[in-house]
Amino acid sequence: QVQLVESGGDSVQAGGSLKLSCVVPVNLYRTSAMGWYRQAPRKQRELIARITYNGSPTYADSAQGRFTISRDNRRAMLYLQMNNLKPEYTAVYYCNRVETPFGTWGQGTQVTVSS
Repeated sequence: QVQLVESGGDSVQAGGSLKLSCVVPVNLYRTSAMGWYRQAPRKQRELIARITYNGSPTYADSAQGRFTISRDNRRAMLYLQMNNLKPEYTAVYYCNRVETPFGTWGQGTQVTVSS
């Protein structure tokens, strides 16, 4: 895989759930901590969840108790389980390395939550 590729976004009703996936190039994956970012309209991109190579997660306050980040090191995949979605979570979601982000971001995956 040459690029970061996010998928799984969709248009859902409030309270619904989604699971996002990210294909990470092996050279980028390595043993680094990975994270999920989101960017809402007219807002800057923010880190909402991160996970170490060994699977220790950390969440932003807005994601705590709602999102679950995980990774599959054998497949070089990153995931984000999103539950009890709210309209305010509408945004484009991206994955990337955390401590040393890859310079070329993926296209992201759109999550739209309607009330």
